[in-house]
Amino acid sequence: MELLIQIWCPLKDSPNDRVLFVWGCANGPCQRKEGSIRAWRELRFNKRYAEKLEKKMARRKQKQLEAANATAAKTAQKLQPKRNPFALSAAASSGPFGLGSQVFGGSDPAASDWQPEPVQTECAERDRLSDDEESDSEEDVSSSLVAGMPSASLEDSPWKETPAYPALYLSTVAEYVPPPPKVKVPSGATVDPDDDKAPKGKGGGGGWDFEGYENSIDVDHAFERFSRRVSYEGEQCLRYEHGGTPLPYASDKVFDQLFPLPPAPALPVTKAEFMVTPPRKRTFAPESLPRCPHCHSRRVFECQLMPNLINVLKAPAEEKEKLTDEERRAEVLRALRGEGASGRRGMEWGTCMVFSCEKDCSPAQEGSSWREEYVLVQWDE
Repeated sequence: MELLIQIWCPLKDSPNDRVLFVWGCANGPCQRKEGSIRAWRELRFNKRYAEKLEKKMARRKQKQLEAANATAAKTAQKLQPKRNPFALSAAASSGPFGLGSQVFGGSDPAASDWQPEPVQTECAERDRLSDDEESDSEEDVSSSLVAGMPSASLEDSPWKETPAYPALYLSTVAEYVPPPPKVKVPSGATVDPDDDKAPKGKGGGGGWDFEGYENSIDVDHAFERFSRRVSYEGEQCLRYEHGGTPLPYASDKVFDQLFPLPPAPALPVTKAEFMVTPPRKRTFAPESLPRCPHCHSRRVFECQLMPNLINVLKAPAEEKEKLTDEERRAEVLRALRGEGASGRRGMEWGTCMVFSCEKDCSPAQEGSSWREEYVLVQWDE
């Protein structure tokens, strides 16, 4: 098996360095077989970042505590009885009419107790100092990496003997979906919003509208949606959205597992209770996936490999001798009979979806650990 892709994907507020590896076999006999695409997650405890994260969490708790105290003080101040500005003070000095110093410009004892609130600069100063410490530590880490790069080598590594594709680096960009064109809709008509234009993320963009007449047409609507979505950025090799919604390649068993069709409502049998049944919407169901075998947490979608990755990952071409016409005909006949399948190489999947443990479980707090994640493959039929 060759390494298809390696993703540096640490999670927020986690002290572990996190890398996802996806391996695949390009041999002809291994295609469309279970286990030909596998994924592993490596976690390595980062002591330096763990200390920084602990300080960050402490500052966050301190800010929350200060905000809670400020809110409580404002609430208590609002609940205090308001002072009547026209009320005479009981401690006013004596005068001919009992008005005392309030009339003749004397000092107001209530006003003399007021002092301006101090400007809260301690928290901002502490944040500035912590940011400076973090930048200094990042510079130290960068300098240590630069110093260690010349000594890094794969000469003594066992990975040197394994088959591999040439190394490539992928640039990451946020997905952009253009807004739908404005279409004039006749009065009284209803239009279902396109799922591609629906809000994306952990709670949206996972619905599938299927009307009755659509199921009767011999058209793969899942593949049409996949092609339309990918056409906005045709060179994409990987889609990554931890905790998001996968983009299915075709309507197959994997699609039915991830996006089950809800049961149809019971139809009335009498004319008086006639009703129009709304279209049934398919939604992504993470509960259909097997749970993590280690911590029994549910699995969430993390990433999926796109078909263009097959075009990008091409093994170096081997020089072949020029064949005669008879040798070429014989080779074609062997291919038609399936005799040359054992020597054929090439991946035939449409997309490979990786689902990882939601809690990102790890057996040990320190050191390195490996966990195999769940992979679903939709093959190119």
